[in-house]
Amino acid sequence: MENLDNDISYTLKEKLVATFWLIFLTFLWGLTFPIQKLILTEEVSPFLYNAIRFWIATFLSAVIFKKSDWKRGFILGIVMALAYATQTWGLTITTSTKSGFITSLYIVIVPFFAYFLEREKIKLLQAVGFVGALVGMYLLSGGISGYNFGDFLTTICGIMYALHVVLITKFSRQVSEYALLTPQFFAVALLNTIFNIFYAGGNQSSWTFSLNALFVAGFTAVTATIAAIIIQAKYQKVVGNNVSALIFVGEPIFAMLLSILILKESLTLVQIFGVILMIISIIAGVLNVNRNEADKRYG
Repeated sequence: MENLDNDISYTLKEKLVATFWLIFLTFLWGLTFPIQKLILTEEVSPFLYNAIRFWIATFLSAVIFKKSDWKRGFILGIVMALAYATQTWGLTITTSTKSGFITSLYIVIVPFFAYFLEREKIKLLQAVGFVGALVGMYLLSGGISGYNFGDFLTTICGIMYALHVVLITKFSRQVSEYALLTPQFFAVALLNTIFNIFYAGGNQSSWTFSLNALFVAGFTAVTATIAAIIIQAKYQKVVGNNVSALIFVGEPIFAMLLSILILKESLTLVQIFGVILMIISIIAGVLNVNRNEADKRYG
């Protein structure tokens, strides 16, 4: 079952529907930052949290979706495991808002992976959006002076996530998106369990898990994991890697807004200006979708 969508031309309506769902996806991802920050401050191991979250996702997806592509799914899982492990570990060291924005560095890395793996060239509006997003992220993350080890871990997460974005587009064009779920989640759960063995050492407290953490793990397993990956695999291929990456700029924006509401974090005027640049970048990406469809119809 190869190359399911490589030759499909999507309509403007399909692209707008895909854009809506990808924006909703960024909300789900943005929500994970403040709610995970709440439970990770309770001395819950970040790797144990990830392991339990993805063991839950593995079980649920295996029950619901029977057929799996273990080769492609496991590759995605390894990349995702490294992304989630570095992001969640980094979140225990840096702030929720900062973690959200540094993670979004992946949007300026996606075009490189997209070109080398899928020969997808960047468009003018996309280039404008990437530049604006990069400047916005610099302002919002507090600049180089605020860079710490948690930020470094989160940067590694961004690189891994960029690779994951392109691979999930590539693989979902070759096989059903549902076939990628169970092996992907299994790989993340297994690797994070192994990571926690080394992270814990002889510390028994690294294997403790609160009821609140279990609730958050279950919630994120259903919403920001299973539902999110289905949305990503189903709709990302409709608009392409680069436009998807620009839409995903909404993730740190939602992370910021929800962190302000839930964690009472705050932003400076400079950081607010960065938010404006990020929003403009998203608009540039969406306009690119509309313009491409118009070119096909009237060009």
